[in-house]
Amino acid sequence: MNAFDHELIQRLGAIREQGLYRELRRIDSPQGPRVQIDGQAFLNFSSNDYLGLANEPVIKEAMHKAIEQFGAGSGASRLICGSLASHHELEEALARFKGTPAALSFSSGYTTALGALGALLDHDDIVIIDKLVHASIIDAARLCGAKLRVFAHNDLDALEKILKWADRRLVQSPKSKVQGPRFGVQSRPRILIVTESVFSMDGDLAHLREIIELKEKYGAWLMLDEAHATGLYGQHRRGLAEAYELADRVEIQMGTLGKALGAAGGYICGSRALIDLLINRARSFIFSTAPTPATAAAATAAIRLVQSSEGEERRVQLWARIDQLKSGLVGSNWEFPVLRSAIVPLLLGAEEKAMCSAADLRASRIFIPAIRYPTVARGQARLRVTLTAAHSAVDVQTLVSALRTTQPKSKDG
Repeated sequence: MNAFDHELIQRLGAIREQGLYRELRRIDSPQGPRVQIDGQAFLNFSSNDYLGLANEPVIKEAMHKAIEQFGAGSGASRLICGSLASHHELEEALARFKGTPAALSFSSGYTTALGALGALLDHDDIVIIDKLVHASIIDAARLCGAKLRVFAHNDLDALEKILKWADRRLVQSPKSKVQGPRFGVQSRPRILIVTESVFSMDGDLAHLREIIELKEKYGAWLMLDEAHATGLYGQHRRGLAEAYELADRVEIQMGTLGKALGAAGGYICGSRALIDLLINRARSFIFSTAPTPATAAAATAAIRLVQSSEGEERRVQLWARIDQLKSGLVGSNWEFPVLRSAIVPLLLGAEEKAMCSAADLRASRIFIPAIRYPTVARGQARLRVTLTAAHSAVDVQTLVSALRTTQPKSKDG
């Protein structure tokens, strides 16, 4: 064994000792309420395919047509020769769906965050994030070069304290004192707040109205990640901003195409100026081969379906299954949030407990992987249960029965 592999094996051993070792699980079936793993069928309660669109025939047909028309790959980045009709149709559909002047699609949610923050901010600016935002946003905030500040999860007092500090700092550094032109123009340093609308691991909601009031009070911008809200909230299923009637007060709407929309990729929706700036400055957009035309066509078809009466029917079905799960666990030792979300975290604390509970469920042919550090904080390991509109009432009752069998010994255990 060479020295390189020897060191890596030592590192892996340390990960194993901490109960944090991970490995890929091969799925031999489409996404759905049941999946095939190692030749066995499991009830799947871990997918973000909230509306059950990932294997929807209409979506697959749109992909097939795109392949026939445009082939398998895009061939180049969007700014070279890879900006195919499928991409433009997707962005037009996204803008109409979200009610914004324009939209831009990216290859993933991760590259969306990296590209947007890198294009909008530099070392003179300040970015403020909720402590529990997705890792892609954390990495983007670190890499964009802006001064990073973190406020305790949903703590509005902590957020305002940081905003006051930022405002005082900017007052002391007016435009005339900025060292050289920023992005080619003289401008005052900016403050950007970034939060999720529905938090991916806890399933709770941002205090969106209050955050918007604070950002307007202090002259900040807001970037809202609607990844786990798009398709599920609001009259037109646009997300939490629409549900709260606040969408026109959010400068940057971010989301993904791989959750309720059942496809893959990420997007930014907003003003025409915002999208034009991203096209010219977002490095993860400029220097990435364009997403496959089939993926873009699938997302466009999904957006149309979500906006239809069938989309509303699927949303109603999803909420019914969520209510069934929560009602079925009343009186058990499992604790879960009161707020309505497709994400139901069942906290266990220690990594070993979460791993044992996940193994017990697998023995009952139920697939819910344990969520551990660094996805969540130390001592916050959990089962992250997600339901979809494709689950039946029988599926959920099977899960309830299994969870009651594997529940913690005590509420604080």
